[in-house]
Amino acid sequence: MIFPFYIARRYFFSKKSHNAINVISLISVCGVVVATTALVCALSVMNGFNAVIFSMFGSLDSELKITPAHGKVFDSTSEEIQKLRTLPGIALMSDVLQDNALIRYQDRQVIGTIKGVDDNYRSLTSIDSALIDGEFTLKDEVADYAVPGIGTANDLGINAGFVAPLEIYAPKRNGQVNLSNPSTSFNVEYTYITAVFRTGQQAYDEAFMIVPLSLTRRVFDYENEISAIELKLTGEYSLPAMKKRIQALLGSNYIVSDRYEQQADSYRMMQSEKWMIFLILCFILVIALFNMVSSLSMLMIEKQDDVRTLRTMGADDSLIRRIFLFEGWMISGAGALIGVCAGLALCFLQQKFGLIKMGVAGTFVIDNYPVQVEFPDICIILITVMSIGFLSAWYPVYRIGDRWIKKA
Repeated sequence: MIFPFYIARRYFFSKKSHNAINVISLISVCGVVVATTALVCALSVMNGFNAVIFSMFGSLDSELKITPAHGKVFDSTSEEIQKLRTLPGIALMSDVLQDNALIRYQDRQVIGTIKGVDDNYRSLTSIDSALIDGEFTLKDEVADYAVPGIGTANDLGINAGFVAPLEIYAPKRNGQVNLSNPSTSFNVEYTYITAVFRTGQQAYDEAFMIVPLSLTRRVFDYENEISAIELKLTGEYSLPAMKKRIQALLGSNYIVSDRYEQQADSYRMMQSEKWMIFLILCFILVIALFNMVSSLSMLMIEKQDDVRTLRTMGADDSLIRRIFLFEGWMISGAGALIGVCAGLALCFLQQKFGLIKMGVAGTFVIDNYPVQVEFPDICIILITVMSIGFLSAWYPVYRIGDRWIKKA
């Protein structure tokens, strides 16, 4: 065993001659425990909220999405896309054409995003889990149908099964505006409502409406063009590996995005919130470790006789400093380990029993605060606590303690 660590361990567990040193040391450990526990719980709760939010996005987002690097659309019959359709590891593909249009129902109208999809879209996503009324149907032998978000449906005053058709207006791409009769400058298509979805995300619920791909091509004057291809994988290969293979096959003219990249803005915002909370709690940890400065300073004063004895045995200043440095590390290390264990225990209890509620049952999407512990977060917390603990021990040992060591 390293000699400085052995002496520091004896100091850590032994009873001091002055009870105030014991109390301050205990306060230092408790402060680290509380701050570390708060870090574990706070980051785990943020991870839980991230998982809940992205599970909501997942009802409409595919595992991988291919979009053009330049422009809004690309040719679905190009050579690269044909090679993609035969690539192993892809279970389903859905062609998507998406753009903004005017949606009108009787005397109400809104500007919304029309998302045209093919027949594979229902199997590729979990759209059925997001439906709150009606059944997901896009076309039959009689008519084309639409599935709007709940916000769009409320703005238009419609619901599933309404017999009057919706009108979708979009400017003609290749036509000129006729000032004497402006209505001739628009393509108009009609569709009926079969269902309404709600994901809990404003970006989708307030502006989206899903319609057949053929209707979208007619209203926007496209033939083979699409704005995206959405993919569902077989699981034969990992998602990162498939993403790299597809990107290498398609080249730089296309962008391959996973679910997090499809919602990059939301993901960055939630990650920013998570790490801001982390920084705030780190400041609290720094304040809690100020007690270590007092504890080590008083301990060095108390152990002057021991320092004299060590000097007569041949110990130099460096070895004596390491003793008290290890003492500080043990305070922060013990607090970190106890805090991590306490935080994990609280997270487990929250996952198992839902001790802390979000509010009145049914008010929110979930009833209990969500918790999801991630191993990298635990490693970051331990490294952070130990690093701050080292700096908190280094200052009194190498700055304040110099004169006491020399005096001894």
